[in-house]
Parts: sequence; structure tokens; C-alpha cells
Amino acid sequence: MNRREFIIGAAGSSVLALSGCTTATQTGQLDEKPSPNPKLSNVRAMYGPMPGERFPLPAIDIDKVPSKFWRRQVDLTSPYPVGTVIVNTKTYFLHLIQENGKAMRYGVGLGRQGFEWSGEGVIQWKQAWPKWTPPEEMIERQPELAKWSASNGGMPPGLNNPLGARALYIFQNGVDTLYRIHGSPEYWTIGKSVSSGCVRMINQDVVDLYGRVTSGARLIVI
Repeated sequence: MNRREFIIGAAGSSVLALSGCTTATQTGQLDEKPSPNPKLSNVRAMYGPMPGERFPLPAIDIDKVPSKFWRRQVDLTSPYPVGTVIVNTKTYFLHLIQENGKAMRYGVGLGRQGFEWSGEGVIQWKQAWPKWTPPEEMIERQPELAKWSASNGGMPPGLNNPLGARALYIFQNGVDTLYRIHGSPEYWTIGKSVSSGCVRMINQDVVDLYGRVTSGARLIVI
């Protein structure tokens, strides 16, 4: 399955279906209890600089990210096993299911209208400071990206790389969908639909998620 086959539906649709998948709304529901915002001091530390990274991450301006999208542990009733990653395209939340009715919740940015999708896959592998290789379909729309094509070796990792500090690679039926959960230097886009189909996170958040998720984890997008 290539990326064009992976995306189905009209460009005007608000949510597109992932071909051949069963959506989470058909197999179970999430019930999250309201939780208070984390302490501001903890938030500033959580999103502070990370000088030990291969490319040292600067602190983010948390005032540019709505407080509901700050990382936090929440109480969550879910039918899914521990380790499952769930992305909700309505709320712009990513939940990682934990033990004892808990989950880590992160804010995400999603594909702009016409590129959103829902369904199920597997996080087949993950990579720190990945290269970025735009798909052929994206290069067709934006020819200036040709310099980063696969034949040219892709875009090297770094602070300006669109995949950010970490990337989780989404597969379906053993085939790379070309979709990623990844970091982004444009943290002010969290909670918005701006990217071409991928799930983007604050770099500090994707580093945290990367350390918690195992390769082969189940991914559900609702």
C-alpha cells in the first residue's frame, strides 16, 4: 500500500478513513476524568532546555501552547492494553495507556483538512534525530523539496528538521504508511491542523513519549 492508497476520501472531508482499518470508535471508548493543570513551575521545567541532546533543544515558550495541551498523567478508563498509543483527532490529544487506569496525555498537531485520517496501525520502529525524506506526492506539490528527496539522501537531522528530535514510524500490515508521530520545532502549532498528515508533538514531549513506547506498540487514531 502506498501513501496515495493509504489516504481515501474527498479533500473536503474533516476526517478521512484509513483503508482497511477498524476505528477505535467501533471497538471501545475512552473515559478520562477531569484533571487540574500541572503546577506552572513543573511545566516550565518540563519544557525547559535539554542541553544533553545531540542537537541541544531550547526551552519553549509555554505561553504559546494552551495549557490543556501540556503533558500530564491522567486517570483514564480504556478497553485497550497497556502500551497502546491513541490519537484523538477531535481533541488533539495523544494518550499512552499505562497501568492502574492511568495514561500519559500529550497535545498534538494534526494534518490539515483533507489529510486527516483515522484507523489502526503499529509503531514498527522509532528513531532519534531522524532524517526527513518527503514523499514523492509532497514533492509534486512542493518542487522546492526535491533537494531532500530519497535519491538526494533526505534532509539531515537537526533543530530545523520537520521530524524534530524523535520519530515513531507507523506501519500497517507490515508496510510503511509514510505517516509519523514526530517532534516539531513549530510547537505553537500544537492543537491545530497544519501538517501534511503526520502527528506532530512538542520536541520535549516526543522525547518523553519515545522513552516510554516500545517498537511494535499498537496505534489507534480516532
